[in-house]
Amino acid sequence: MSLFPPYRVMPMNTPNLIFFAFTFLGVFAGTANTRANDLGEHGFADNDGVRIHYVTAGEGPLVVMLHGFPDYWYTWRKQMPEIAKNHQVVAIDLRGFNKSDKPEGVDNYALPELVGDVEAVIKHFGQTGATVIGHDWGGMIAWSFAMQHPEMTERLVVLNLPHPACLTRELANNPAQQNASAYARGFQQADAASKLTAEGLTFWVKDAEARGNYIEAFERSSFDGMLNYYKANYPREPYKQQTDFPKVKCPVLMIHGLRDTALLADGLSGTWNYLEKPLTLVTVPNADHFVQQDAPEVVTQTIVRWLQSTLLGQESPRCVRH
Repeated sequence: MSLFPPYRVMPMNTPNLIFFAFTFLGVFAGTANTRANDLGEHGFADNDGVRIHYVTAGEGPLVVMLHGFPDYWYTWRKQMPEIAKNHQVVAIDLRGFNKSDKPEGVDNYALPELVGDVEAVIKHFGQTGATVIGHDWGGMIAWSFAMQHPEMTERLVVLNLPHPACLTRELANNPAQQNASAYARGFQQADAASKLTAEGLTFWVKDAEARGNYIEAFERSSFDGMLNYYKANYPREPYKQQTDFPKVKCPVLMIHGLRDTALLADGLSGTWNYLEKPLTLVTVPNADHFVQQDAPEVVTQTIVRWLQSTLLGQESPRCVRH
């Protein structure tokens, strides 16, 4: 199954990508209060009858944050307070998760519907565009939104999710990525949701104080809805590379934990072939798939500094290894 609806093939012009390394000098200032009730104001946006739960804080240019699987808006608890100092942050629960609606049926979780949720959130706040930040499935939605709505995507930040053209290339040609994606093939089976539990889905949560919040959020979630992301959108065997994607027209920041065993770093190569504006690529060797929680200071400082530099029009292409 295709990751995206068919797109017209766009001309490919490889931008110059300047590689350099620097020593991370910033010391994270202060410890943010990460209790769920203290992070912002809760509310709901509507997309054609589907309510999308969000938490918002701060004032300024709009930043919409999209989590992945298995997760919910709280995954951004370390990033929200710092970003909210100069932006309005809106962290959402994807449909099917936590307090957002959970429509039945695989088709309700296809990427066009998920992209529509992001569009509805932006319009809910009376804006015509936003910076979109996504991790894992949130990253796939963010890539898709940027390609389908370039006029609404001011900047794009993607964590641990290769560009879909690069991911399908790896699935088609890289046995290591094929093996790493065995979990996704399992999630595509009809009875997969019956094997999930709220407690089991917290296997990756290293913050003991947060684990209880996650169990409660997953108990409110739809396991069928969660796995419909894989059934509706994840490629199926035999894997084939897709290249017919329009180029992303805004500046892009990618952050990738190199210990990710599900989405391998080989998929980062060639991303620049699908972009029109500068790419900043930051790799974090000691972080796994949930890089925003494994390396919160690095991720937060990187995003805050990049947002500031792009806001001032000072972005330059770069590749950084922390």
